Amino acid sequence: MNTLKKLKFILLSIIAISFYSCSNSESGTNAVEKAAPTISVRLVDAPGDFKAVNVEVVDVMIKMDDDNDDDSGWTSLEAENEIINLLDFTGGISKVLVDRFAIPAGTLSQMRLVLGDGNTIVIENDLEEDEEFDLKTPSAQQSGLKLKVNAVIEEGYAYDFILDFDVEKSVVIAGNSGNIILKPVLYVSTEVNSGIIEGTVEPSDVASVVSVLVDDNGTPETDDDFVISANTDANGQFALWGVPAGTYDLMINPDAASVYTQTIVEGVTVVNGETTVIQEAIQLNLKTGDITGKITNEGLSVIASVMVDGSEVTATTDTTGVFLLEGIPIGTYNLTLTPAIGDIITVNDVIVEENMTKDIGEITFP
Repeated sequence: MNTLKKLKFILLSIIAISFYSCSNSESGTNAVEKAAPTISVRLVDAPGDFKAVNVEVVDVMIKMDDDNDDDSGWTSLEAENEIINLLDFTGGISKVLVDRFAIPAGTLSQMRLVLGDGNTIVIENDLEEDEEFDLKTPSAQQSGLKLKVNAVIEEGYAYDFILDFDVEKSVVIAGNSGNIILKPVLYVSTEVNSGIIEGTVEPSDVASVVSVLVDDNGTPETDDDFVISANTDANGQFALWGVPAGTYDLMINPDAASVYTQTIVEGVTVVNGETTVIQEAIQLNLKTGDITGKITNEGLSVIASVMVDGSEVTATTDTTGVFLLEGIPIGTYNLTLTPAIGDIITVNDVIVEENMTKDIGEITFP
C-alpha cells in the first residue's frame, strides 16, 4: 500500500472512530434504513461571442410533487449568493451551485434559478477595448427562471442536475434603446451519480461502523475527500447510501471494547443507480499478538504450538533457536514446546495482548 493510500486510511480510521463514538449511543437505530437522497446542481455554459457574461446567482430552489406554476411550495437549496462569469464554465468545466443537499424522496417537479440584478456583460468595442454594460432582467423573470424537471428522486441515492446556460441565446441586444437584456435560456438534465453498498458483518452482535473514503475530485489532496459511514444493525447488516461510482476499500471498525480489530474489504465496485451486495458475510478480524522465545540447546529443533479455537498453530525454531508464533488472538494460552528428541515442555498462562509480542525468554531442555 503506497504512502498516500496509507495516509487516506489513517484519515478514514480517525473519522470512522469519531463517527462510532458519536453514534454508538443510538444502537437502537436501524442502520439499514434508507438515507435521505441528496442532489447537486452544476452550471455549465455553451460558448458565446462575448468577453464575459457575469450573472448574480442568488439561489436555487425546487418544488417537490407539485406541477403548479404558482409561487407556493418552493424550497431553497441554500446556494451561495455570488457573481459568476458564465464563460468560465465552457468546454466541460462546471460550477457547483449546490453540493449534496438532502431533500425528500418523491418527484422533483420544478427547479428555479434565482438571479439578482448584478448582471453585466463585457463586449469588445471597435477599438478592441473591453466595455462593460448592465444586463437588464425582465421583471417577469426576477423571481427566478422556472424549469420543468419531473425527476423521480429515490431514497439513498445522490443525483446530479446540470443547468446548461446558453449564453448566445440568452443575451438580447434591444433595437434602438441600446439596452442589453438577459433572457436566460436554460436546459436541465438529471442523472443518478451514486450507488449503494450493502452487506453483513459477523459476528453480528459486535457493533461496527462501516465506511468508505470518497476522493471527491479524484485528486491526491485529502481536503476534498469525505467519508460515507453507517452502523451495523442488530443482524450485522449495513447499507452505505449515496456512494459515487468507483472502486473502494471498505473499512469495518468494530467496537473498541471487543476482541475484534479493523477489517478491510478491498476492491468493492459501485455503479451509478445500482446496489452492490457483498454476498459473503464479512468476518471481523480478531485482535492479535505474537509469542516468541529462545531454545538454548544448540542444534535442537523445537516446535512451539498453541491451540486456537480447536486448531493448532505452530512455529519451528530457526538456526539460532528462536521461534515466533504470529497472529495469535488475544487471550491466555498454554504453550507447548516439542523437541525433535526428548520430553515436551509446557509453559502455562502465556498472556497475548493486542499488537504486542510476548517473550517467554530462554528455555533449556534437560
